[in-house]
Amino acid sequence: MRKWLWLILLALFILEGTILQWIIPSVWQSKIYVAPHFIVVIVIYIGLYVNRHTALVYGLIFGLLQDFIYYSPMLGPISFAMGLTGYLAGLMHRRLHSNIIVSMLVMALGNLFFDSIIYGLYRLFQINHLDLQWVFFHQMLPTMLINLLFALMVYVPVRKLFESMQAAKTDAEE
Repeated sequence: MRKWLWLILLALFILEGTILQWIIPSVWQSKIYVAPHFIVVIVIYIGLYVNRHTALVYGLIFGLLQDFIYYSPMLGPISFAMGLTGYLAGLMHRRLHSNIIVSMLVMALGNLFFDSIIYGLYRLFQINHLDLQWVFFHQMLPTMLINLLFALMVYVPVRKLFESMQAAKTDAEE
């Protein structure tokens, strides 16, 4: 089952950097900046439904891949943000009863947290000179809404996949 998870994350990694940039209308890109972070969505789901350490590992690995290949002018911020977001989502799993409303709330807060960490690190190292208010309304909120829509679309299949992984794990232990 873990092979399926690697394949899904690898497919989303390729999709994020290639096809999705063409699908988003260019009219949107002139007024707002929408960056689909579908891997972050799956990493948060891993934190919620598998465990926080697994989410941390997947977040660090695929974040570092994104640092190398797609986004970052420096190495590490996306990897750090994605790993930390997945880990904190895993901590939420222990504190809250998991249903669709709680999952979507954690997903929205996780996406905002991910973008906030990246903004803060880029601002700290003077790579980004934009105002926080402008970034929040023109980049973070639209990105969060697109990622929340994706999270809602894949909620049932992903939850079934992770529950079957947990069931197979408990059967193997017995």
